Amino acid sequence: MRRAITLAVFALTVAVLVACRNSSTVADTGAAGNGAVADGVAAGDVGDWPQFRGPNANGISPETGINKAWPSNTPRTLWNVPLTDNGYAGPSVANGKVYIIDHQGNQDIVRALDLLTGKEEWRYGYQDTDRANGGFARATPVIDHHKVYTLSRLGMAHCLDAQTGELLWARDIVADFQGKRPTWDFSMSPLIDGNKVILCPGGPNAAVVALDKSSGETIWQGGGSEMPGYATPVVANIGGTKQYVVFVAKSVIGVDAASGKLLWSCPWVTNVDVNAATPLVIGNSVFITSGYGHGCALVDVSGDSARARWGNKEIQAHFSSPIFWDGYIYGNSDPGNLVCLDANTGKAMWKQPGFERGPIVAVDGMIIGFNGANGELVMARLSPAGYQELGRITPLGGQSWTAPIIASGKLIVRNRNAIACLDLK
Repeated sequence: MRRAITLAVFALTVAVLVACRNSSTVADTGAAGNGAVADGVAAGDVGDWPQFRGPNANGISPETGINKAWPSNTPRTLWNVPLTDNGYAGPSVANGKVYIIDHQGNQDIVRALDLLTGKEEWRYGYQDTDRANGGFARATPVIDHHKVYTLSRLGMAHCLDAQTGELLWARDIVADFQGKRPTWDFSMSPLIDGNKVILCPGGPNAAVVALDKSSGETIWQGGGSEMPGYATPVVANIGGTKQYVVFVAKSVIGVDAASGKLLWSCPWVTNVDVNAATPLVIGNSVFITSGYGHGCALVDVSGDSARARWGNKEIQAHFSSPIFWDGYIYGNSDPGNLVCLDANTGKAMWKQPGFERGPIVAVDGMIIGFNGANGELVMARLSPAGYQELGRITPLGGQSWTAPIIASGKLIVRNRNAIACLDLK
């Protein structure tokens, strides 16, 4: 039963308000802008979605002028391509190609598809196993300077040529750093920042490691020795210090971007160690949320001090990452509500049932989100004034736990059996 409930290994979840290490009172920053700062994903075309959570790694598309007349003007399906991984790996887009990790037999298969037609342009296979654990790979490929970076559930990191699929380098983060695979295996996506690839092995003094993105060589390892969670790290500038905010198995931590030094830590312990939803950096604060009845909190950070300003159970994200927009947090919460919270106070502005662990994306003043159980895709206004639905469609149907993405006017979605591209204009 527990195994079935937690097939959401590829993303984020768990929460309970616990006292934070070195806590101290910090100035109010809840209504501040997103503090994430990226040095580096350079994909290519304007309109690309080159990494997990999009061009700015926040789940928000900068595109405008989308078709909002659902379902009277249903977006046209441009192509539909079968997948064989029976899982949840996310897609990304750069330079006219869609990249995704599929699976066949005992191999993961990195596939590059033409954005306009869905035609496969190349594939690259590497050893995995034929035994699923909530699907196989869950990570989203990251494209940077015509290279593709991937991470397998078993801890194999690969760098491929984005045009040809040729292998450039590979690392095994379990063997190389004595990494510890969590119960449902590695699920975070690689993070590219400047010349570094950031990964989370969870080995001795290797909670976080930085690899040279050109060669794969180790730049530093650090952040302590805690087991990994399932969330993708976030680049942030908190209090003037560039750092990586990482949701590990039993806490949320800040790690110095230059050295890997552990800067601060706030305990966040759940009964299954599933911290899967990507943290939101809001000014000098970090919003975290987990499922299994745990809840959410806003943690204020100052230097080596971290203090939870507020915590509640209004958002219990099983694994779907929330979005911060104009002072409010929007996120999916067990048992299936879409929720809008005031980031400063934690007050719920509204709740709407019927989303069953479905992930969301924001674009052009709208939320586009799945009902995770049946694959209905819903469009609603990105507004704290109340839930305002514009329409819904069912592009693929079936269990849909992978976030939709938007690139060059296209809406790309997947379920456990297929990936499809729709015209969003």
